[in-house]
Amino acid sequence: MKIIEIRALRGANYYSRHPVIYMQVDLGELEEKPSDTISEFKRRVEKILPSLVEHKCSLGYHGGFFERLDRGTWAGHIAEHVAIELQCLAKMEVYFGKTYDTDDYGIYNVVFRYEDEEVGIEAGKNAVEIVNNLFDNTLTEIPPIISRLKKIREKNLLGPSTQSIVEEAKNRNIPVMRLNEDSYVQLGHGHYQRRIQASIIDSTSAIGVEIADDKLRTNELLSTMGIPVPEGYKVETIEEAIRVAEKINYPVTIKPISGNHGKGVTNNISTLLDLETSFQNAKLFSDYLVVEKFLAGADYRVLVIDGKFIAAARRYPAFVIGDGASTIQQLVDAINADPNRGVGHEKVLTRISIDTMTERLLDHNNLTRNSVLSKDEKLDLKSTANLSTGGIATDVTDELHPMTKMICERVSQIIGLNVIGIDIITTDHKVPLSVDNGGIIEVNAAPGLRMHHSPFEGKPRNTAKAIVDMLFPPGVKHEMPIVAVTGTNGKTTTTRLIAHIIGLNGNNVGMTSTDGIVIGNNLIIKGDYSGPEGAKIVFMDSSIDHAVLEVARGGILRRGLGYEESDVAVITNISEDHLGEGGIDTLEDLARLKGSIVEIVKPTGFSVLNADDELVLTLREQARGQIILFSLKDDNPELVKHRDNGNIIVTIKDGSVIIQKESLISIVAQVIEIPITFGGIALFNISNTLAAVAATYALGLNEEQIRAGVISFSPSIGQSPGRMNIIDMGTFKVMIDYSHNIGAVRAIGQMLPFISSGKKIRMAVGTGNRRTQDIIGFGESLAEFYDHIVITDTDPRDRASGETCDLVQKGLIKQGYSKDNISIIIDGREATQKALKMASDGDIVVLQADDIDQVIQDVMDYKIKLTGKMNLTLNL
Repeated sequence: MKIIEIRALRGANYYSRHPVIYMQVDLGELEEKPSDTISEFKRRVEKILPSLVEHKCSLGYHGGFFERLDRGTWAGHIAEHVAIELQCLAKMEVYFGKTYDTDDYGIYNVVFRYEDEEVGIEAGKNAVEIVNNLFDNTLTEIPPIISRLKKIREKNLLGPSTQSIVEEAKNRNIPVMRLNEDSYVQLGHGHYQRRIQASIIDSTSAIGVEIADDKLRTNELLSTMGIPVPEGYKVETIEEAIRVAEKINYPVTIKPISGNHGKGVTNNISTLLDLETSFQNAKLFSDYLVVEKFLAGADYRVLVIDGKFIAAARRYPAFVIGDGASTIQQLVDAINADPNRGVGHEKVLTRISIDTMTERLLDHNNLTRNSVLSKDEKLDLKSTANLSTGGIATDVTDELHPMTKMICERVSQIIGLNVIGIDIITTDHKVPLSVDNGGIIEVNAAPGLRMHHSPFEGKPRNTAKAIVDMLFPPGVKHEMPIVAVTGTNGKTTTTRLIAHIIGLNGNNVGMTSTDGIVIGNNLIIKGDYSGPEGAKIVFMDSSIDHAVLEVARGGILRRGLGYEESDVAVITNISEDHLGEGGIDTLEDLARLKGSIVEIVKPTGFSVLNADDELVLTLREQARGQIILFSLKDDNPELVKHRDNGNIIVTIKDGSVIIQKESLISIVAQVIEIPITFGGIALFNISNTLAAVAATYALGLNEEQIRAGVISFSPSIGQSPGRMNIIDMGTFKVMIDYSHNIGAVRAIGQMLPFISSGKKIRMAVGTGNRRTQDIIGFGESLAEFYDHIVITDTDPRDRASGETCDLVQKGLIKQGYSKDNISIIIDGREATQKALKMASDGDIVVLQADDIDQVIQDVMDYKIKLTGKMNLTLNL
């Protein structure tokens, strides 16, 4: 068995509403070897992965998968279950998986859920190797694989503080996007977004962060404002450090002037030798250091958010307790074996390392890492109580004196931080903090939350709630309306029209399409952004308050949908296009694929469906939210039934676009008033208009607001490039349009007699990634409508140059089209010139635009040559 392709589908997709790994495999000779034909196969599986007994499989009960092995199943299906179980054993609980056969011998599509994309892909690769070995009577060592998967997971995990905030946001249905491989995360969409990086938020004061990063500056500012702090001074040389220590009297603390996690900090220095050693250690982290008076007492962390006391914890330095037999190193190793301990902040607790600070403490106690402590003897391994160096914390939120809480709230105001961790040393946290019993030794601009969420002892505190409350107070929005549009034809025009209507009513819209990303009225990025990447860019833009997303077939297949839920989903139509690609071989497959967008409509949202398209109507069962049907015919039986059941419909009645719910009818506009309908002859654009009217009505716009949009949206180069752009060349007309499939050819062809009484000339492009029969069919469809066809090859994809031209010509000739009326010109720009030069008075030239901007420019240049001026007036 070999992997042909493996990738992550990061959103709802053809196979599932949830992210999955897609893996296409070729079973090769294993296609003839189901599991029941292999002696002892199940026993081998049970030996290396006994936990697979929990997989119910399609039988629906415990042990179901093992029973399937006995009955006989194929290698792809077995790999699916192994990939799921590997992830579960690596502490990522995933359950869904399914294996689909294809029309090709031995080829299967395997999909399964994942939590971490890199882990999921690696699990799939490992699963194939494991299954291949099983068929070869070789047993794979599973523990090393699980260990590797865990390491990948830990590498990719958000830090505990960020993760706690993300989980709190998700609990409130706030959209979450990770913006980099670290802890930079966006909560919410568009104008309503907020961003965090660990516990620093987008409104955190830069000045406050700078103050907190300078320990001496913090100390001086707090002292000025009457906050108890230890006496301390900045030093650069060891001589200065000695003078300060002698001035303020030993014991002292030495630490870098900036830094975190206790790096370079040494407490309770009482001798010159220790001072010199600690000085050199601190110098590794900063050129300038602080020497301050050591405060005796316990170490506490207080968390203040938005100026309010939230939580307090007592911190203990990393320590070991002897058992009378184990060495100190062995005791440390035993503690680090705790699965709750990890590297840095990846787990609830941090592993203990024996570093310079530990060596100094061991030396001070005449010990080494190989020394054996007596039973119950406790030894501190650090002089600081940071969790990042292996310390632990217990909750004292309810015990901290109210006056100390008030002091900490004052500190947050003095420093100017909306999220702040305040480190206190005091002999008794139950009495007010004062210079007599302790002081504040430093503050943190990005305090860790894990000691409060998961204390070693005491009550857990959901401190992330306070941060999310501050980011999104009651009544504050966190997401914007999202409209998703798909279909075979008309989706770009419908997307543009919806965005235009919304924007005309005072909103700033982010729009994605096959042409690019538009923010407001500005094209920001050019290219095909009809997939998840386009959606992400729009969601990241803080200027927009609505998103309108064109969703193309390819994007769903390659990566899944780029959003979790939409407010409105529109399906314009479904007809033959792109069949034979990515396992989408039939119109029913295509309908199911495009139907993905209505499956993730919010329960409070709307699914907008074309009642004139039987395939679209089949999607009603899977559509979520309220369903709005639209139709060109007000007597469409399905439309009438839908209306009579009290639902919303949009249709044409007496020449006007109407919205109807039960007996209430709202007239939007007469069809002839709507520019893109070309006076009512462009039926497909009337249908697109109905879809846009339904979508914007679903968003809450009234008929007057919608009317303003539909009557002001024109098929011009400026508003809708490459979609029905008609340019008056003086004696003839040119239409620039993207129509690249059979349905679009017919729609355009049927309206041409209403535009021009002369010859119909077409520049046509056969798209190389279509099936051969589809390219031939495209040629057949052209034959009905055009007097002369110039075939070019601007989009060959993987085909040889000119191959698509030959296929299109084959289709034309098949329909009895004269070869004398066919020109083949491989170069697209030369083909454009050929078609334009053929035009006479009263003719129309239809240019199929692959490179829209280039075709438009070529036409404009030709017009200037003809007339000496540019006239973009639409002249029907």
